[in-house]
Amino acid sequence: MSLVLLQDARILDPANGLDETGELLIRDGKIAAVGKAIPAEQTAGAERISLKGKVLCPGFIDMHVHLREPGQTAKETIQTGTMAAAHGGFTSVVCMPNTVPPLDSPSAVTFVAEHCHRDAAVNVFIAGAISKGLAGEEMAPIGGLKKSGVVAITDDGRCIQNNDLMRRSVEYAQIFDLLVMDHCQDVSATSDGVMHAGYWSTRLGLRGWPSLGEEIIVARDILLAKTLGARMYCQHVSSAESVAMIRKAKAEGVSIYAESCPHYITLTDASLAGSEAFWEEDGKSYFDIFNGIGKTAARPEWKRYNTFFKMNPPLGSAEDRKAILEGLKDGTIDVISSDHAPHCGYEKEVEFDLAPFGVIGLETEIGLALTGLYHRGILTLPELVRKFTTVPAGLLGIPKGTLSVGADADLTVLDLDEEWIYDTTQGASKSHNSPFNGWPIKGRAVAVWVAGKQVYGKQ
Repeated sequence: MSLVLLQDARILDPANGLDETGELLIRDGKIAAVGKAIPAEQTAGAERISLKGKVLCPGFIDMHVHLREPGQTAKETIQTGTMAAAHGGFTSVVCMPNTVPPLDSPSAVTFVAEHCHRDAAVNVFIAGAISKGLAGEEMAPIGGLKKSGVVAITDDGRCIQNNDLMRRSVEYAQIFDLLVMDHCQDVSATSDGVMHAGYWSTRLGLRGWPSLGEEIIVARDILLAKTLGARMYCQHVSSAESVAMIRKAKAEGVSIYAESCPHYITLTDASLAGSEAFWEEDGKSYFDIFNGIGKTAARPEWKRYNTFFKMNPPLGSAEDRKAILEGLKDGTIDVISSDHAPHCGYEKEVEFDLAPFGVIGLETEIGLALTGLYHRGILTLPELVRKFTTVPAGLLGIPKGTLSVGADADLTVLDLDEEWIYDTTQGASKSHNSPFNGWPIKGRAVAVWVAGKQVYGKQ
């Protein structure tokens, strides 16, 4: 029998309204007891680990991760991607279906599930495709995908432009109680844009991508949710108007949900003009908490047209970022996810127009959230933890995100005050395409247990 006692931690479990200093006992991969002082007869013979000064939470969940396997293993694999998740503090991830071939059939889903069982360092839940081949022309076998184990459907990386097909797909998803996650992009509006359309796209001479491209699809998804009584989930929301529409729909009782990502919380389109332009316009709001803090006082530098700042949707304006922060604070934005999108170095080392969209984020996500949301007082710690645990678990319908007795011992341990500099070359991911290389961060995950097994730990 395996028995581990975690002691002296601040135990924070929003699912059970728990926030107190105490102990947690793991027996054979399950949570056996939680409390201020677990009786000695239950802990006899246990391995004892002190977590004094740390916060013990339910295992964090990332609902939006690209593991790239099968078909794109030069960028990432199930093994490396899930190890990056563990290093970042996550015990569960949802992998997207835009692999090669895409996850649009039960056999493809089964293939990935078997490889995850063999190679994954953390729990991997699978999102199936909405349409065959992610082509947006014919519905994938949603019932068969559900039977094969998917927890959601999405054509992430692409957006279904045919509104009738989307409506029929949502209706089928309702039958099987699957969350529909939508990559919100009207391609007729975004055209060949490569960055947010506005002042900086004009200054830099780059083709603009209007926020309207996101907002049209957000409006469609709200109408689908309202008309059909369905649950719709808008991925990587980046626009102020999107936040406003979602807030209004929620107030009317519509089952519309949304995520945003650390890069939209932290960066703006001024980033593409180089670090000097970014700091002058909007940098102080992130770095003010580092004033007077030794090694983290220095600000990283980067040149304009840096392709590591190219993502889909593109970084918005300072006003968009402010709206994202307000949406996180008032609950309009339900979840924080990474949209971890690894690419090979040679793919990003080209002209800005030619580089692929996407950045990695699993290993910086929690640290950036602690730095930019918790330490700035935008979210309390329980509010922040909820967006990584109970909310995603509830939306996906998975038995995670809790420290209840009998639950799997999936645990994330946080050090709220550790100051560190992110270095992509020291990460677990195969790819290095992060805009946050060299950034000072305050707070991080320092240990992770999955089903009672410690898969990452700094202590």
